[in-house]
Amino acid sequence: MTRFKVGIDSYCLNPLQWDPNTILEWVAEQGGDGVQFSEVHLPHGRETDTPFLIDLAAAARDLNLYVEWGGGQHVPYDTTSWQAKDLAPGNRRAAEQANTLGTRVIRSCSGGFFRWRDESPSTDQLLQGMVAALKPQRDVFADLGVTLAIELHFEFTTFELVRLFEMLDAEPGEWLGVCLDTFNVLPLLEDPVAATRRILPWVVSTHVKDGGLIADDTGIVAFPTTAGRGLVDLPAIIQLLGTVERPVNLSVEDHGGSFTTDFRDANLMARFPDVTASELDRLMGAARVGIERVKSGEFAVTEREDWPQQCQDRTKAGLHNVRELVKEMSARTA
Repeated sequence: MTRFKVGIDSYCLNPLQWDPNTILEWVAEQGGDGVQFSEVHLPHGRETDTPFLIDLAAAARDLNLYVEWGGGQHVPYDTTSWQAKDLAPGNRRAAEQANTLGTRVIRSCSGGFFRWRDESPSTDQLLQGMVAALKPQRDVFADLGVTLAIELHFEFTTFELVRLFEMLDAEPGEWLGVCLDTFNVLPLLEDPVAATRRILPWVVSTHVKDGGLIADDTGIVAFPTTAGRGLVDLPAIIQLLGTVERPVNLSVEDHGGSFTTDFRDANLMARFPDVTASELDRLMGAARVGIERVKSGEFAVTEREDWPQQCQDRTKAGLHNVRELVKEMSARTA
């Protein structure tokens, strides 16, 4: 099996507001291999300028850690007002920063839960807007050797992102890709393994996130758990990622909160035209298991306000679990 590097996404430790160097040092102390920076808290007196990025790259090299960057955008609207927004300046800046850091990936996250809100444009409108906005930016990413990694983030299903890439005439491994969040597909009613198979050629980065599912009188409720302790089939997903032609880092992500999808709401379900009966059945089966594990005390929803007290210990445990999982899988295939 491919030798994976296992690190974290900085969002895990966001409540601590640590600067990037402190996060790098913490990850190195835990035996991790790198950091995907989705949140950046700058040291006093510093800016995200070229000298800062050069220093950060040097610190990562000294610790033998990978770095992946954020700051990308793919939805060309202000998602509070739905006024048009020019993505080009911000994406160019993020791509230039990534190029200075020596990383090929910038994560793009533009909000989420659009189809849950009646005032949002339709998914088709959003996809057409993204085609018009992103197509002129192709050369910027290509010239800087950077891939815009659209995170699976409660916005678009894997079915829809594949259609987006087809509309953009993009090819895997070029200027557009996906940050595979192994948990975030659950509220979108996708089975994580099936979703990974659909989007696999496009995966350039990850959020290895685990979770639980329960079904109650509000629908399916998904909530993050310590990586390696939830219901997401991480071994199957990692096995699939091992077949990708390019190296893919495994960045553990964890946080508090829960997310509800009422699959009995006909108006909401009409906005999920690609949902399959077989995947919904698998999710319901997982939810039944989740209910039993909640009853036994093995699972519990972590409220967001409780995350700051738990973030270090749970991130450390998740990083350890995924590293051990990769080690065991490698040993079996050696």
